[in-house]
Amino acid sequence: MTGPVGMGFGRYAKPVLAAAVIAALVAALGGAATDLGPWYQGLVKPSWQPPDWLFGPIWTLIYAVTGLAGVLSWIAAPAAGRRRILLAFSFNALLNVAWSELFFRLRRPDWALAEVALLWLSILLLMAVVRPYSKRAVWLLVPYLLWVSFAAMLNLAVVRLNAPFNQP
Repeated sequence: MTGPVGMGFGRYAKPVLAAAVIAALVAALGGAATDLGPWYQGLVKPSWQPPDWLFGPIWTLIYAVTGLAGVLSWIAAPAAGRRRILLAFSFNALLNVAWSELFFRLRRPDWALAEVALLWLSILLLMAVVRPYSKRAVWLLVPYLLWVSFAAMLNLAVVRLNAPFNQP
């Protein structure tokens, strides 16, 4: 089996496997921090919030296309560019998990709102880092940017409807 540039699948196996494992790890860490229990259920949410069951499939799709963006850029990049790609994706993964920790585990949607701005900027950073190597990777990151933009607006609405959060 050959890849899109006529090389054997073996060249793609390691980056694809690494991206899948990392995406699964980020998803698992974020999922472990996500508690939809009484505190979350007690929050006033905007009428336009999607149903809770929809967030899992959307995030699964986002992680898949983000992982694919990473693989495409990694394969196309020279060795010197791969370090920047790895650092940018690692920084983004850290911020992705941190948002769930802040919002759900620490029960601080207000802090999560501030952090989501950094997450959003880290997606722009990903786009800038992969752009020299793969325009397709940039386009694959657009759904992630749009989803986090929507999530930020949802986060803002939750903060406005429920603040303050520093009460015991």
